[in-house]
Amino acid sequence: MMNTFGHIFRVTTWGESHGPALGATVDGVPPGVTIDEGMIQHWLDRRKPGQNKFTTQRREADEVRILSGVYEGQTTGTPVQLMIENTDQRSKDYSDIAEKFRPGHADISYWLKYGIRDPRGGGRSSARETAARVAAGGLAREAIKAIAPGIEIRGYMTRMGVHGIDRANIDWDQIERNSFWTPDASAAATWEDYLDGLRKSGSSVGAEIEVVVRGAPAGLGAPIYAKLDTDLAAAMMSINAVKGVEIGEGMNAARLTGEENADEISMGNDGQPLFSSNHAGGILGGISTGQDIVVRFSVKPTSSILTPRKTITKSGEPAEIVTKGRHDPCVGIRAVPVAEAMAACVILDHLLLHRAQVGEGPRGHIGRRAD
Repeated sequence: MMNTFGHIFRVTTWGESHGPALGATVDGVPPGVTIDEGMIQHWLDRRKPGQNKFTTQRREADEVRILSGVYEGQTTGTPVQLMIENTDQRSKDYSDIAEKFRPGHADISYWLKYGIRDPRGGGRSSARETAARVAAGGLAREAIKAIAPGIEIRGYMTRMGVHGIDRANIDWDQIERNSFWTPDASAAATWEDYLDGLRKSGSSVGAEIEVVVRGAPAGLGAPIYAKLDTDLAAAMMSINAVKGVEIGEGMNAARLTGEENADEISMGNDGQPLFSSNHAGGILGGISTGQDIVVRFSVKPTSSILTPRKTITKSGEPAEIVTKGRHDPCVGIRAVPVAEAMAACVILDHLLLHRAQVGEGPRGHIGRRAD
């Protein structure tokens, strides 16, 4: 139940971290989008585990197969079925905790809801589930290229634990050059030493991720129940381990006055509105303004750590637990491509919604129009 998101572009993910496979069924894909497995694989390769010492050493190729909805390299308009096989589960790593609940993990809430305890890697609550989202996001990106080729979606880490980036040092070319998807090279150097120490001690740490959507047209979204920021926030909050989401200024808006927060408007030389700032994160009243869309979220520390923690068993007896196995010391690293994928799915969905209701472009015009 409730494994589907989206309005027109609808993604249903399925599978568990230690099952034979996982994947996504994607409905509402426009026909005629050029796609093949290699185009989706590019994005999965950015997320897959074991790429460096700072991510889980589980070895998964994350090879995607397209099972339906594509003919001769183009989408047909029917559901696209994407499948990724699991090949390195090692379920025995979890045999010692089968009767115990991991503090900070979804073990206990799943048990309280369903009454079934599957200890193998967390099942649907595992970060492994996000591979299916990245596959769907790869498909969404190609559809966006066909509909609105000027849109760019970029995610990056802005904080690891107590260490944040210096925005004066931002260099977008640095994002692909370090293990942390951060645009601040000096922050990456600090994080490397910091996380290496945590990794060796068997501990973990949280992170903050930011996603910027550039080139999105004005008019995406709706006033009430399909607000663009509502759907972006829900998409990001649905990612495993996310505990908080902000749009634009976010929580910091509570510290600002009305004068400070207002994004003043003038008319640009191109005949389009020009905003003096972007505290709103590119969205006003649930509808995009044409500015950069900015969404930010926090990821909690990985719950699976080697430090003994107090817990209880399924029978309610007090116990102590140490979680062994292969785990990310900071899940925020691999959350970056997941966040980009979720943003792509939401933006495509709203492009399709907008086109269905009002046509190809925004309806409003500012200033006098020539007859």
